[in-house]
Amino acid sequence: MEKRLGDFQLQTSQIRQTREFPFSDREFQQARRLIYQLAGISMSDLKQDLVYGRLVRRLRATGHTSFQAYLDFVERDRGAEREAFINALTTNLTSFFREPHHFPILADHARKRPAHEPFRVWCAASSTGEEPYSIAITLAEALPTTRRVEILASDIDTQVLATAQQGEYPLVRLNAMSAERRSRFFITGAGVPAGMARVKPELIERIRFSKINLLDPTWSVRGPLDVIFCRNVMIYFDKPTQRKLLERFKPMLRPDGLLICGHSESFQHHADLFRNLGHTVYTPAGPVRT
Repeated sequence: MEKRLGDFQLQTSQIRQTREFPFSDREFQQARRLIYQLAGISMSDLKQDLVYGRLVRRLRATGHTSFQAYLDFVERDRGAEREAFINALTTNLTSFFREPHHFPILADHARKRPAHEPFRVWCAASSTGEEPYSIAITLAEALPTTRRVEILASDIDTQVLATAQQGEYPLVRLNAMSAERRSRFFITGAGVPAGMARVKPELIERIRFSKINLLDPTWSVRGPLDVIFCRNVMIYFDKPTQRKLLERFKPMLRPDGLLICGHSESFQHHADLFRNLGHTVYTPAGPVRT
């Protein structure tokens, strides 16, 4: 076992020596600190190679000849490159109807709300749009067309937001959907690139897209909300940051509202804020007003 570990460390060292740009431990720590300050993302010591691979493209794009010079530039920058730095280090793994058990829960909750009130959802990490469009499809199927629905889809990454707003996806990403859903909510053929499907305009119009950094002191979101989707995001934050976000989410939800999280996220240690309903679905703790 010790020999295998030694061989792995040697191979890793050799790979790092052949890199296009040197990337020292000090520079890695600077990058870790920056992404934590700017986006709240906590990166482990094991992510050094990933960070190198993501950021080396930014060095080439900006013409910097060392990581130190690039990272110092990002620290000073208040505009486009700071945004590009965040975009490079954020992870955007998503799919339509990912963790499918959540969507019947959403539909059932929407049907129970008073028909005269708008049903309001915030998708707090929309990525390339598959999640908010899955939410919109679920509500379109569950509620009458006359029902007012408001969906806010936000992300810190401006590149994925642009993809989401465009609403075009490879056809293979729709393979798991029924033919009826594909026909009702997507366009293919004339006017759409080959091998692609485009979300129908009436579905796109149900969603407002916005850049929001969850660490910002203020958000362009108003309550009360019926549901907050914040799935597979909190795992990138440390425990104090998770706590702060939960404290901010709670007053934004209706007393019987839902906070829907990812399969690997558990907030059992924050029972004073949220009560677990099962299936990584939470509701604000305390008595429910009727």
